[in-house]
Amino acid sequence: MFTAHKTTPPNMKRLFDIIFSTIGLVALSPLLLSVALAIKLSDSGPIFYRGVRVGKGGKPFRMFKFRSMVVNADTIGGPSTSGDDKRLTRIGIFLRKGKLDELPQLIDVLRGTMSFVGPRPEVPHYINLLTQEEKNSILSVRPGITDYASLWNFNEAEILRGSADPEKTYQEKIWPEKKRLQMKYIKEQSFRTDIAILLQTIKRLIT
Repeated sequence: MFTAHKTTPPNMKRLFDIIFSTIGLVALSPLLLSVALAIKLSDSGPIFYRGVRVGKGGKPFRMFKFRSMVVNADTIGGPSTSGDDKRLTRIGIFLRKGKLDELPQLIDVLRGTMSFVGPRPEVPHYINLLTQEEKNSILSVRPGITDYASLWNFNEAEILRGSADPEKTYQEKIWPEKKRLQMKYIKEQSFRTDIAILLQTIKRLIT
């Protein structure tokens, strides 16, 4: 059973998500359409990558991302992606550098499967590695586009670059601290904390 967290007023957070994801999708629509067209023209494959992630309460959902890798990349490699991953397309490398591949997650925020701020959604494999206490905490809230762990590990692909086994490197160098910071967010979450994380994320993207 997953324990609900009471610190952040859920109605206020959800209203914020709906309003600003709608504004974001409208304001960024020319950029979104341009990226979608560029992906389609590059190899005529799908525009979006709809990977399975685990959401609030342990419910799986398919997250929106612009496709930055070759078609069927899941079948020829693991979930961790290094900066020099051979599965990345030419346009995918560009999209990932600017975090542009993450923009379609505004759709997930509007749908309610994600929030602007919350633990990054994981693949089922990594959720199964969590302790029951970690599951109860991390899965008690909607996963987010950004959080403490995202700020700490802003360029994960560069950490994994050059690794002979990116999955092993992820598990050893990233996963333990990522879990700790996700648990830290759960304990400290509030509307003020969410705004602070969002502002820091925007600052990182700009600088």
